[in-house]
Amino acid sequence: MRVLVVDDDPGVAETIRRVLSSDGWNVVTEFDGVEGLRRATDEDFDVVVLDIMLPGLNGYQVVRELRRRKVWVPVVMLSAKDGEYDQAEALDFGADDYVLKPFSAVVLKAHLRAVMRRGRRERPAVMSAGNLTVDPAERRVARGDEVISLTPREYSILEFLMRNKGELIPKHVILQSIWDENYEGDENIVEVYIRYLRKRIDAPFGMSSIETVRGGGYRLRDD
Repeated sequence: MRVLVVDDDPGVAETIRRVLSSDGWNVVTEFDGVEGLRRATDEDFDVVVLDIMLPGLNGYQVVRELRRRKVWVPVVMLSAKDGEYDQAEALDFGADDYVLKPFSAVVLKAHLRAVMRRGRRERPAVMSAGNLTVDPAERRVARGDEVISLTPREYSILEFLMRNKGELIPKHVILQSIWDENYEGDENIVEVYIRYLRKRIDAPFGMSSIETVRGGGYRLRDD
């Protein structure tokens, strides 16, 4: 296994190198975000271990740029920051996993094995369907260059449809995924919010990207 470790602390980088090398992994180390990005883009690695606090480019910027360049190598972020928003931000930018410092060698290796088992999946930092884009990290929706303001519920539905672009999603699946599991109201509330979404993301632009399949559900078209 070939691993790129990007950490500005030489001691941490060397510790990870020794731990992984002892199991036969081929470990390459870099100490700043710019060089880490260059090597992850230009060379073939099975996984990247990426610290968040880096000089040049921070870890968020590196993983976001990798995904923008369609580099789908699995990325495990390292950080001493244990806030839930920090972890969510890393995943939204396109990371596959998040490990807190300090960590044990056993735990780190288990996380690396897990993301490699999942393989190289496309997970763009910014999702798109035609000229409609959704940026989960910024919760930003736009048609071309025009930003669209959505309510939290509208945004959640659109992001869910975008993550399942091209697939027919039954109304009850949207309801179960977006509303509270204890919701006991009319499932036609989904229709109401789909209408709201169409008025915001489609009607002003002469588009019809959300397709209704009678008796089946809804599909976000990639056009």
